Amino acid sequence: MEQRIQKAVEYFKNGYNCSQSVTAAFADVYGLSEEQALRISASFGGGIGRTRNVCGAACGMFILAGLETGSITPKDNIGKENNYKVVRTLTDKYIQEAGALRCAVLLGLETPRQDEMTNPEALAQKHTCAQKVETAARIFAQYLTSQGKKI
Repeated sequence: MEQRIQKAVEYFKNGYNCSQSVTAAFADVYGLSEEQALRISASFGGGIGRTRNVCGAACGMFILAGLETGSITPKDNIGKENNYKVVRTLTDKYIQEAGALRCAVLLGLETPRQDEMTNPEALAQKHTCAQKVETAARIFAQYLTSQGKKI
């Protein structure tokens, strides 16, 4: 489990966005290639397209939740609700551990689209993103383990 979490952090340190880092670290669990995982999650970095809304690391976790529990039939209301329940549980855990779900809040930005380069406090806290990647990867790894899945 620790290797998987560190793999996510390494992706981030190598320049991938927060969502890509979390998603790619678990790609093999779902039979995805690294390239597929990176492409699927590419738009969610920076709080979804750098809008600073929902944290990209959390979005990566939600993409993985969809791969794990997502319903693929239109009228599968039980399956949909099961997936939504998992996402709510992951969300609650993420907020508890990270402090917020919104990227702007996590970076200390006044407005969602404000660039951290114009905010010295946010720029100084950029390492926070690596911590959020680690948090999201850890939460998802713990979830999989609690479901009896070997990772």
